[in-house]
Amino acid sequence: MWPGPYGEFGSRKYLIASCDQSLKRMGLDYVDIFYSHRFDPETPLEETMGALDHIVRSGRALYVGISSYNSKRTREAVAILRELGTPCVIHQPSYNLLNRWVEKDGLKETLAELGVGSIAFTPLAQGILTKKYLGGIPEGSRAAQGKSLNPATISESALASVRALDAMAQARGQTLAQMAIAWVLRGGGITTALIGASKPEQIVDCAGAIGNLAFTEAELVEIDRISSDEGINLWARSSAE
Repeated sequence: MWPGPYGEFGSRKYLIASCDQSLKRMGLDYVDIFYSHRFDPETPLEETMGALDHIVRSGRALYVGISSYNSKRTREAVAILRELGTPCVIHQPSYNLLNRWVEKDGLKETLAELGVGSIAFTPLAQGILTKKYLGGIPEGSRAAQGKSLNPATISESALASVRALDAMAQARGQTLAQMAIAWVLRGGGITTALIGASKPEQIVDCAGAIGNLAFTEAELVEIDRISSDEGINLWARSSAE
């Protein structure tokens, strides 16, 4: 939010001040949900969760959630919030065909056990799973702008997986983006997917995923064969703490 001490992570100062600044920018009195977006190893978890509790009790938010916390830290955070009386209602993990830390960590099972919802962000791997980068890096794209997508992550290995996945999607009568979203939502372990679209036509395309959300066992086995974790999780440090 700002340079210097308390400018990021999970201190009480940062969370409450950043919430106030966000409300001011949006011209709102409160938001529906406010997240702790990263686990902070330098701040006691009790302080971070206590700040979220205060944000709700002071009327700044109706509910709270966490993001990029692994199973161990999720259990700890949920327990603290429940004791405070402001339950954690949702977890926002990064998750897609090329970023599978959620599966290795067992987070989906943890959330189901705890009764916490889950909203997967970057289900399209920041555009990699939309065929956008198969012919190079387009002008104006995330990778070209040097924002949240490092061009180095668009490796030949990742692109080979994307080409094979695209062929599967076409055989299913879907675009690659639609199949990628359907895959994230498979089995009911993820509550919803945050698509991060920047153009109206992208929203229309992604919404078409609901036309075919089912996968055969053979399709799932083939998807696992042709795609795997490509080390593109920018939030890996948080989920590893």
